[in-house]
Amino acid sequence: MTGARQDGSSGILLVDKPEKLTSHDVVDAARELLDTRRIGHTGTLDPAATGLLVLCVARAVRLQSFLTGVDKSYEGEMRFGIATDTYDRDGVPVGPPHPDPSPSLDAVRAAAVAYTGEFLQTPPPFSAKKVAGKKLYELARRGESVATEPKRVRVQELTIRDVSGDRAQFGVTCSSGTYVRSLVHDIGRDLGLGAHLVALRRTAVGPFRIADAATLPALEDLPVGERTRPPHWIPLSSVPLPFPVVPIAPGELAKVRHGHAIPVRLPADASGAAWVRLFSADELVALGQVEPLGRGVLALARPKIVLVD
Repeated sequence: MTGARQDGSSGILLVDKPEKLTSHDVVDAARELLDTRRIGHTGTLDPAATGLLVLCVARAVRLQSFLTGVDKSYEGEMRFGIATDTYDRDGVPVGPPHPDPSPSLDAVRAAAVAYTGEFLQTPPPFSAKKVAGKKLYELARRGESVATEPKRVRVQELTIRDVSGDRAQFGVTCSSGTYVRSLVHDIGRDLGLGAHLVALRRTAVGPFRIADAATLPALEDLPVGERTRPPHWIPLSSVPLPFPVVPIAPGELAKVRHGHAIPVRLPADASGAAWVRLFSADELVALGQVEPLGRGVLALARPKIVLVD
């Protein structure tokens, strides 16, 4: 094959995950399609959920920590009248169904207001969150009750788009680590109806959009050389990181490659930045930090994450 393992392609692969597959299944499939073992993701999706998975390929794996904590957007559907132990459609109903689970649009929107902004959220009992080294779903399946600490989350926007009978369509943009299942469960509880998540589709991860993603069958149908082409593929040097660019002289590349600090001319937008992107010509060679040298534009750039081999 002539994929990523041989030609050294490094970048971001945007995949539209189908239902039933786990995020790990998608990673395994991408490894085969791109002929590389070095792939990581920036946040999982439950098997029942669909939508955007952002995969870091080859040297882009070194950028994972900068891409996992970004906001994420979803479109979903909730069903009123039945709460489940997993807070979604795969769970076991908890208690009898409500006899009249048909709230008004205004009522659901009013309940959703409490779940915008910053607040403490309790994870669902069936989740991958760990307590004492054990995943919550493992403990829940054993029948063990575990008190979980609420986590502060931020919901930038929660829009109830439509309510029809016992179903509501919604959109949400939230911080990484927010459980949409818990949002749905809590809204249903507050309405006195019970509710669970029926469908969920991730539409955005930070600057990445589902419109640019490719399905696994579509990738498989492409010639090998076109699997690392835009828009579903973003080359390493084009990954939209929120750090200013600092150019380095061609003669300094070898030093950066070995992690050595080098002098640079500091652009105005890089002054005071926590991180910078060090570029040699059009190639991203490292992420680093800079220390001004005196009061002029000269600075010392220290490579922290080298992106060239």
